[in-house]
Amino acid sequence: MRPLVFLAPMLIASSAAAAVLQPLEDDTRVRAEFLAAAVGDEIRKNCPTISARMFRVLRRASDLKDYALSQGYSEDDIDAMRESPAAKARLRAMRDAYLAKHGVTNGDPDSYCRLGYEEIEKNSLTGWLLRAK
Repeated sequence: MRPLVFLAPMLIASSAAAAVLQPLEDDTRVRAEFLAAAVGDEIRKNCPTISARMFRVLRRASDLKDYALSQGYSEDDIDAMRESPAAKARLRAMRDAYLAKHGVTNGDPDSYCRLGYEEIEKNSLTGWLLRAK
């Protein structure tokens, strides 16, 4: 009976840690940073006068990976989220909703540029990842 007394706290602690981890794409910081990157990527692809600050993009991605690992997620969790068709579809939907909410019209480069310059001006995360040429 005695060994179970010592084992019980470990089982409770490990099950509590497992219960705390939500799907990685549901983490508020992860979702916000992926959305900012997706919006910025769409802006840079559709606005000829804006480009990505690739060093900042890569640095932010590395920091986000470190954050996810520090929260208890594994490399496999991170890879699974990045490769998940469902997570990609959800991110595209959030990106498209953000763009539409901010007056961006598909096929209208000026609308992408306008939003890009607004994001750069207010130094949002999306704007921080972009550069006006």
